[in-house]
Amino acid sequence: MPYDVVTFGEIMLRLTPPGFQRILQTSVFEVRYGGGEANVAVSLAMLGRPVAFVTRLPKNDVAQRCINELRAVGVDTSRILRGGERMGIYFLEAGASQRPSTVLYDRAHSAIAGITPDMVDWKAVFAGAKWFHFTGITPALSDSAAETCRAAARTAREMGLTVSVDLNYRKKLWSREKAGAVMGGLMSYADLCIANEEDAESVFGIKGAEVASGKIEQARYVDVARQLTERFQFKGVAITLRESLSASENGWSGLYYVGGHAHFSRRYHIHVVDRVGGGDSFAAGLIFALLRGDEPQKAVEFAAAASCLKHSVVGDFNYVTLNEVEALAAGDASGRVQR
Repeated sequence: MPYDVVTFGEIMLRLTPPGFQRILQTSVFEVRYGGGEANVAVSLAMLGRPVAFVTRLPKNDVAQRCINELRAVGVDTSRILRGGERMGIYFLEAGASQRPSTVLYDRAHSAIAGITPDMVDWKAVFAGAKWFHFTGITPALSDSAAETCRAAARTAREMGLTVSVDLNYRKKLWSREKAGAVMGGLMSYADLCIANEEDAESVFGIKGAEVASGKIEQARYVDVARQLTERFQFKGVAITLRESLSASENGWSGLYYVGGHAHFSRRYHIHVVDRVGGGDSFAAGLIFALLRGDEPQKAVEFAAAASCLKHSVVGDFNYVTLNEVEALAAGDASGRVQR
């Protein structure tokens, strides 16, 4: 099946205590799957954009169920490599009120950590595609994964694809120093950078707004986007603006900076059901909107609406449709029953 977008990264088994139970008290874990680039692929497929996901998974039934789930929503899985010994796992303890969510990783020596550049024929993968997306999680997995990511981004750029990267800094995977060095090298291949206020500072030392008060200072975010643009010559920079009033209540909006102009979306007040994958759904919404030719303001409104809806969906994947996103972006935020 032909596809327009390719994403590359790790997908993991997600184990979550039901409801808002803590890991210490539960005797049951709910099984789901998720990972930055896979989340983007699922969101794009749900919106109707042909998309392929590239990763490496072991040959076992846990990984096969994951592949089946991706196929079920329309993601092209034909480029997934099979090999290695295990699939990465993460345990999510959902927060509530003033208790934050927590994540425990069990992903060392996962199949994709052993991937090497020679395992993937990127020219074949990108044939006919228009867009390549990856995140800062993938090169953090191992040196060989970083080299594979570099080979992919370089080939995509050479073949004329638009390349987007979500900084997605994970302090449990690598240091700020290594993240800055590796990601700095990858930025030369990127057209669009997606980040949040913490990523820009953690990876590149570019400071964003103080968010302890729960208030967004727009001018400071514009300055962050400007600095990123000037340092790496990006064509565009997108920043998600999260106001963490508590684990259960967030303010949410987005900024798209392009051509020296800042475009802010409307602000949503969200009662959080599941915030994991919120940034990925924003990235997917922006990619979708830009591919169909939306103007910057319309594109950031679409991305913010898509990610707002994701906060109402349990799991990493954003199971919302194009019509639902369009309705919210157009201003229908009532949440009334649709009959």
